[in-house]
Order: sequence, then C-alpha cells, then structure tokens
Amino acid sequence: MNILLQKFNTPFETVPFDEIKPQDFLPAIKEAILMAKKRIEEIKNNTAPASFANVVEALEDASPEVELISGIFFNLHGAETNDELQELAKEISPILTEYGNDISLDLALFSKIKDVWDNKEKFNLNNEQLMLLEKSYKSFVRNGALLNDSDKDILRDISKQLSALSLSFGDNVLKETNDFVMILDRAEDLAGLPADVIEAAALTAKEKGQEGKWAFTLAYPSVIPFLTYSSNRELRKKLFLANSTKGFKGDELDNQEIVKSIANLRYKKAKLLGYDSHAHFVLEERMASNPQTVMSFIDNIVNHATEAAIKETEELKSYAKKIDGLSDYQKWDNMYYAEKLKNEKFQVNDELLRPYFKLEKVIDGVFQVAKNLYGLTFNIRTDIPVYHPDVKTYEVLDEKNNHLAVFYADFHPRAGKRNGAWMTSFRGQKIANGVNARPHIAIVCNFTKPTPTKPSLLGFDEVTTLFHEFGHALHGMLANTTYESLSGTNVYWDFVELPSQVLENWAYEKDCLDLFAEHFETGEKIPAELIKKLKDSSSFLEGRATLRQLSFASVDMAWHSIDPSHIKSIEDFETQTMGKMDFLPAVKGTSISTAFSHIFQGGYSAGYYSYKWAEVLDADAFEFFKEKGIFSREVANAFKENILSRGGSEHPMKLYVAFRGKEPNPDALLRRAGLVK
Repeated sequence: MNILLQKFNTPFETVPFDEIKPQDFLPAIKEAILMAKKRIEEIKNNTAPASFANVVEALEDASPEVELISGIFFNLHGAETNDELQELAKEISPILTEYGNDISLDLALFSKIKDVWDNKEKFNLNNEQLMLLEKSYKSFVRNGALLNDSDKDILRDISKQLSALSLSFGDNVLKETNDFVMILDRAEDLAGLPADVIEAAALTAKEKGQEGKWAFTLAYPSVIPFLTYSSNRELRKKLFLANSTKGFKGDELDNQEIVKSIANLRYKKAKLLGYDSHAHFVLEERMASNPQTVMSFIDNIVNHATEAAIKETEELKSYAKKIDGLSDYQKWDNMYYAEKLKNEKFQVNDELLRPYFKLEKVIDGVFQVAKNLYGLTFNIRTDIPVYHPDVKTYEVLDEKNNHLAVFYADFHPRAGKRNGAWMTSFRGQKIANGVNARPHIAIVCNFTKPTPTKPSLLGFDEVTTLFHEFGHALHGMLANTTYESLSGTNVYWDFVELPSQVLENWAYEKDCLDLFAEHFETGEKIPAELIKKLKDSSSFLEGRATLRQLSFASVDMAWHSIDPSHIKSIEDFETQTMGKMDFLPAVKGTSISTAFSHIFQGGYSAGYYSYKWAEVLDADAFEFFKEKGIFSREVANAFKENILSRGGSEHPMKLYVAFRGKEPNPDALLRRAGLVK
C-alpha cells in the first residue's frame, strides 16, 4: 500500500515524512485523481434534482486526496527539494493541470453547478454557502466552461505550458542562487563586517570545502549583511550584480524567454476568456476589482512619497560624498550608506539590536503575543515526523486547552530551500461529518544560522519577518469555517496580507518587546531608549522604501495589464516602467523580472500591489488596537471573530467593517510612514 493513500497513523494524522519516499508521489497522485474522478462521475450521474448538497458540497469534497498529496509534494519542492523531486515536478505538474482542466471544462458538471446557481434563492443558503456557490460557479466560468470545444483545447494547452514554464523559472532561480559563491581568502576583504557575519561566512566556507576562508552566497542571511556592512565597494558591487542578474545571463539558467512566454500566455488565456488582459482577469476576484483602481492606488501613494524619496536620495549621496568622497553613488552603495546614516542619526543598528533577538526568544515572544491576544498555547512535540532535522513542531491549544492546530517551524537556509519566507499548510481546516478537522500550518524562513560560538541572532528585519509569517500562521490556525476552500488564507489576494502585516506592528512596541527581547549573554532586557530609537527610526528613508515596493508593483502591472508581445528587451521595459520611481542610474545587465518569483512562480501576478494595499488595512487596524491597548482582548476578539476565523466566507470589506466598524482610512498608512502630518 502506498503510504500517501493510507490514513496516517501519526499524532493528529500529521504527514509521515519519515516513511514517504519520492517514488511514492507519482503513483499516489494518479490513484488520487482516479478516486476523485469517480466521485465527480457520481455527481454528474445523480438523477436527483441538482441541489447545493449533491452538487456544490459534493464537488467541494470530491478530491481531498489530490489536494493533500499535491500539497505535501509542492511544499517539499519549495522547502526541501532535490534533483529527484525537481524531475518529478515536471511529471506531476502537467498531470494536475490536466486534472484541473478536466473538471473546469466539464460541460455536464458545469450544467449542474449552473442549475444550482440559477435557482439559488430556493435553497435558503447562509452567507458561507452562498460564497461557496458563487466561488464554484465563477471558477468554472473563469476557467473556460463557456468556451467551445476548440477554444477549450487551446486553453488546456496554455495551462500545460504555463505550468511547465513556472516550474522551469523557479528551478533556474534556485539553481543560480545555489551555484554562486564568493570565496574570500584575505582578512582585509572583511572590513566593516560584524564578527558574527564573518564567523557565519567561515562556517559556510568550511561546509563548501574551503576551510580557513570565508564564503558569501546569495542566501538572504549572507548577501544582505554583506551589502549592508562591507566597506569594500568592489566586493559589494560583485555581490550586488550576482544577486541582480539571476536568470539574466544568457546561459542555460536564463529566464528571459520564459518570462516573456509566461506573460504572453497569460494574456492569450485572458483574451480567450473574454478579458482585456491578465490583470483584468485576476482583479475581478480582488478587492481592487480592476487595473484602473490599482494604478490609481499606486499613483496616489507615489505622489505622496516622491518628494520625500528625492530628498532622501540626495541626502544619501551627500552623506557618501562627505564621509568617503564618493561622487558616483550607485545602487550597490544604498544599503551600506543607509545603514551608516541611520546609525549616525538614531544610534541604532542591527548589530546593537541582534544580541537582544535570539531566535528561540523571538519565537517565545510571538507565542506569548498569541497567548495575550487569543489565549493560545504552543507545546513543543518531538513525536511528530518532520521533513528535515531543522524543523520543529508544536501542538497549538486554545484558551480552553482544546487542540487547535499543529504548527511547523522551519527557519534556516539550506541548498534545497528556495529563498524568502512563506506560510503554508499541510492540511487545511474544515468541518466534515460534524467534526471540525483542525489545520496543520507551517512557516518557512531563511534566518541567520547559529555558529559554533553564537546562537541564531536575528536582525530586526528578520524579527519583523517572523512576526509577518506568524500572522499568516494565525490566520490558518484560527480558521473556523465549514468549507476548506473558504478557510484560513483562502481569501481575496489583496486581503491575505492583512493578518501578517498587522502583526509586524507589535515588534516595534515596548509592551511587546519587553516580553522577549533580552541580551542573549547577560539576560538584560532591551533598554527603553533603544526601543525608542528603533521606533523613531522606523520611518527612516520611508519615501525610498515605499517607491521601491511600488516600483515592483508597477513592473507586475506593466507585464500583466497590456498585451506584452511588444516587450522585446526586458531591461529597457523595466527601466521605462520604474524610471519615475528610481533616482539612481540604472545598472546595465540587471533585471528584476527574471528572478521575480512572486509573480512568475508564486501567485502574485497582477497582485504584488496587495502588499501596499494591505498596509492601508493594517495601519488602520492597528490604530484601533492602539486606541484600546495593543493587547486589548476586546479588539483581538473582534479581529479573530471577524477576520482570522472567517477566512473567505464573506467579501473581505464586509469582514473588515464588521471588525472595525467602518471602512479603512488610507491616511492611516501615510501617517504611519510619515508622508503626511
């Protein structure tokens, strides 16, 4: 028996990673699809009148094995991949795409859904049931159910191509990230770098068979500190260029044609389905609704931030000239001089802060925040199988000590893990046969590793990243809906970042930091004056940071809101798109798009704006917490009951108004950023 097709005999039916072999996945996926198709045939052949229960709910429950097994596989593909899994993905992905097409293009199945949709008034459905029905009906229409047979064949082919291209894009980025290493053998080349960064680089070099030297890679805990602290400008340039040319070197890992193909196929698919562009197609199912709203939103914030960004850029250039006589300020100078100027202005920097942010203590801190807000307890478990020894597991209990969720935490970089940080799930929440099946949630990050002499000490950006991903995790763990497809983070994409981004605010608050921020050697609590400096510096260079993020959103929208077939040079296209938001010379031979995994591998195409969109929501929401106290159980309960537990069971604006009592005020974001008084 294939282990993936059996009931898991593990605590809480968690994934038995210690028993699964790569060769189990393909036959399990194929068998799971056969099981699902049999259930779908039963729905189609049911002679009883079409109803919400025998069509919509039955379809919702038709493919749990497919969802479980594919979820396990692709989570491993992102967090602990290898050559075998990468090759398997090239087989599995088209099979799953074909299965999805078989469902969404099945006219007989769609006719049943349409029958229920057309007669929904007679079924006396509640709000969540209505949302599931609407989502099901629109899913069929948006996936080509109304197309003729010829166009359905075209759509199937486009979907297969997109699936394969996305995998190739991600594999190329991961390989190029792993392939690059900068070996230094002279101590003078380490000038400016903190001791813990040097020690970590020595450890990396040893792992790569270069003992006695120092190795720097494109993993975030390596590249970011080097660009921030190294006083060797030529080496900063070398690492910056390596990081900014991923997928853009004209070699076997080049992503330029893949990017163009993905964009053009998305456009072709949107037109086939009757939309003006991929962005029009995507945004129909977002709070923003259409590209015009997104572009107006971006333009409004750009207008508020541009003056500040210009002043900040000139200040950095003047500062670099004053202290180092630098007259040709370039992009590889940004992080270095920004850190120096910030330290001079506020007397605060990551090296002052790191000793207070031992990873284990920060984890305890977010757990304590969850307890104070929502009454949750996290108990470590050593009997739950994991996919790598770095991974830790916890049972999550609610305030009545009932089992709420399983939580996986995977924090350090390794060769098989893609860069960045994300939350995911191995099992979603749903109510089935009267039982509330609780979720299995994971967060995956790439934080600074411990060294032989020091524990893992986080930079403040890493602290906020942990809070951010834990906010997503809370959205998953506190989910409490009937249907899995509406549960947890299954919400409109420009709403999904609210729970994550709002939790970042706690990381700046003294009442929160006092819970966990203490010196890893002395046990001294983080000094109040250091917290004040941290908070005072939080909007430092905010104009530039805002424009940088919106420039990425603009590139995303530029790829996806028009016919992209005219784009011949990606470099020229990016320069033209981002020019008004960038006040430094463009660096020839670099590209954002060719390693922009969010939009060409992840789910953020025509949606990268949602980070800023959600910042409006989170700034407004946190003002409510501040009014009542950041650990107010009254506000926390309102947030849990109306946002975290409700998933996508209603339109997000309805949920937000139920929590806040009013629609969000965009000025809250501008006030927090110091861009308006």
